[in-house]
Amino acid sequence: MTNLRKEAKPRKKRKELKPKKCAICRNEFKPRNSMQKVCCPRCAIKLVQAKRIKDEKKELKIRKAALQPYSYHVKATQRAFNEYIRGRDADLPCISCARYHEGQYHAGHFKTTAARPDLRFHEDNCHKQCSVCNNHLSGNIDQYRPALIAKIGLARVEALEVVPKPHRPSVEELKEIREMYRYKTKQLKQNKAAA
Repeated sequence: MTNLRKEAKPRKKRKELKPKKCAICRNEFKPRNSMQKVCCPRCAIKLVQAKRIKDEKKELKIRKAALQPYSYHVKATQRAFNEYIRGRDADLPCISCARYHEGQYHAGHFKTTAARPDLRFHEDNCHKQCSVCNNHLSGNIDQYRPALIAKIGLARVEALEVVPKPHRPSVEELKEIREMYRYKTKQLKQNKAAA
């Protein structure tokens, strides 16, 4: 009869773990396993409490966001969109008066957000505009349209003038638009820094 019993393999020597800094007290300690983050039970309790507080704050932030009115989301998305437009057109003059100046620049809409809310976040409809043209001259539309045709072409300007069915974006759509324009603004800043 043959011996079916296998010979015992020699045990691998356990890998020596490098010392870590405690996540709470910042003292150096030798961990028992690679997942250990704290040096002692007292620090472990403090870590759990800190995580609980962080989770509660996150949950509170989510609940507060859910209570925000629709107008809050529209304004927050508009801020992100306007920042992108000003960054995109930073090297260009005012779309209406074609001048550079030291004053404040806005993101001026060709078709107003009151008249055409569907074009509020449309990049062809919004361009860098000085505060004088945007606020005091009500957009300076007489000068805006010819400059817009020169910039994007007649076909795209006429597409803006066609009135489609009204669409009111949901809060989720506004959040997506806001995140998209925050990302695009970040990319613009990174490209300018690299250049």
